[in-house]
Amino acid sequence: MDVKTLCLAVLFQGEATGYEIKKAFEEGPFAHFQRASFGSIYPALSRLLADGMAVAEAHEQDGRPDKKVYRLTQTGRAAFLRAIGQEPEHDQFRSDMLFLLYFARELPPDRVAALIDRYIESYTSQADHIEACRMERQSSGAEIDPGRWLVSGFGVEVYRAAADYLVRNRGPLLSGLSKHSQAAE
Repeated sequence: MDVKTLCLAVLFQGEATGYEIKKAFEEGPFAHFQRASFGSIYPALSRLLADGMAVAEAHEQDGRPDKKVYRLTQTGRAAFLRAIGQEPEHDQFRSDMLFLLYFARELPPDRVAALIDRYIESYTSQADHIEACRMERQSSGAEIDPGRWLVSGFGVEVYRAAADYLVRNRGPLLSGLSKHSQAAE
């Protein structure tokens, strides 16, 4: 998904500053499956303004420069709805951890073990966090958006499955690395 569409998605939910848009991809609803940097968000916002898909309003701040608050126009809403109507590209899973583990034979075994342990903890923590948000939403009595409920549940399942996989395969990997290093000596 291009950054322009990602910005449209955040603005579709309500007005936001560039900083708030960035936060949606760092710790907000899109943090687990999309990325957008300031370096790509602001050029995308400029394109949205130039194309009439968004408008910006300056809000004064005490002792700081004015902040721009962006809002979708009807043209932007229509563009977003067209974009989400398109066929999605195939998912791509990107992981620095998996990249490093691909070269596990080149790393010290204690580094590999620590890396796996850190990711088991991280995946478990992410799953617990999403699950807690889901339960809080459910117990609040607020209306549950079925699409958001499905996506958050998917996130819980993926993180739990990844953690379980690493737990099950940590020992065999470390054992295999130990055998490899003994054979190399």
